Amino acid sequence: MRRVTSGALFAVTLAGSALASTQIPAKPQDHPIALVGGTVHPVSGQEIAGGVVVFDGGKIVAIGKDVNIPGGAERIDVTGKQVYPSLIDANTTIGLIEVGAARATNDMAESGQINPNVKAQVAVNADSELFPVARSNGVTLALAVPQGGLISGQSALIQMDGWTWEEMTLRSPVAMHINWPDMVPVKAWWMRETEEKQIETRDRNLDLIRQAFDEARAYQTARTAAGIAGVPFHGYDSRWEAMIPVLDGKIPIIVNADEIRQIEAAVAFAVSEKVRLVICGGYDAPSCAGLLKKHNVAVIVDGTHRVPRRDDDAYDAAYTVAERLRLAGVPFCIAGGGESANVRNLAYQAAMAVAFGLPKEEALTAITLHPARILGIDDRVGSLDTGKDATIIVTTGDPLEIPSRVEMEFIQGRRIDLSDKQKLLWEKYKEKYRRAAPRD
Repeated sequence: MRRVTSGALFAVTLAGSALASTQIPAKPQDHPIALVGGTVHPVSGQEIAGGVVVFDGGKIVAIGKDVNIPGGAERIDVTGKQVYPSLIDANTTIGLIEVGAARATNDMAESGQINPNVKAQVAVNADSELFPVARSNGVTLALAVPQGGLISGQSALIQMDGWTWEEMTLRSPVAMHINWPDMVPVKAWWMRETEEKQIETRDRNLDLIRQAFDEARAYQTARTAAGIAGVPFHGYDSRWEAMIPVLDGKIPIIVNADEIRQIEAAVAFAVSEKVRLVICGGYDAPSCAGLLKKHNVAVIVDGTHRVPRRDDDAYDAAYTVAERLRLAGVPFCIAGGGESANVRNLAYQAAMAVAFGLPKEEALTAITLHPARILGIDDRVGSLDTGKDATIIVTTGDPLEIPSRVEMEFIQGRRIDLSDKQKLLWEKYKEKYRRAAPRD
């Protein structure tokens, strides 16, 4: 047993070290920096040609065309470049899973069905190789979301640079995550359960969710009463303690739901429980837009690179979800589809929506300011405004277009190393084949 345990620990250590990024996190900003001459896209307002962005102490202190640059500031000429706020992915497992097939690198789900006390940020691997890759394409902020069960736990907004998860956590908790059961039986070749069994499982899971909220409310009532004369102290329970911010309306529940009956059931539940709701997935959300708008429910469109869910759906059904929500007046943002390795493609998820009707300016907002607002972090990030974090990207062109490159990046004013494993491999093999090329 001792040899087996030692071998397992060695395998875990080896896997972790082999997949660890060698990049050194950036030092805190220690002097004013001014980006001068580029086209500035605040997102919250009109673009500024030949603009200036000044930041100090990790915060934007001035932005505009005629800006007083403080003495001693480092002036960086970005003439001909484009300046944007960082992109934000509102639904990811980045940092929680490195390689799906390597169990030792997978720490995104807890066992059991009801885990509101799970905190995603404590499982974030600060040395993940996926962070530099995502940063290379302009994504420096992501919501790390726990998976599994019915109530999966609490998500955290992380910034992709830091020595530890504590340094990387921008805000936590951001939301409580719930996987809503299928409301109608699934008829597919891979489904092994009968329709009757599926309905039985659905009802049992719905009861578990309701019971969790009932117990959390009872716990909250007892905790509130604790200390009053004659009322005994209530024992601490981490599960129900974690639910109190949800019950108090301080954070929303984010419910994973695509099918219309799932969405309608989740809205009815949130209304009855008097809690804030955000839908994640949202494939059928445009079909119940009136309901969502009535109850001020926002939608995280979890990627556009999806196939139709039904045989009789239009081929572009997934591509047009964002535009149909916009036309209906439902608040939304676009996420990258949840897969950690593809966070880097967030901008192209938004670009697909543009190709199918969403205005380009709205698509950019859907991966910057909209997710910041939906997640309650727009006081810090999402746009270039005085007082917000200097989390900025400088590009050669429109970030929604594949030929554009991110040439410079800052997270809270820290200049970020834009190298990554893929770039190093490209340089390595470019040199290999240069040497192997026949010489005249």
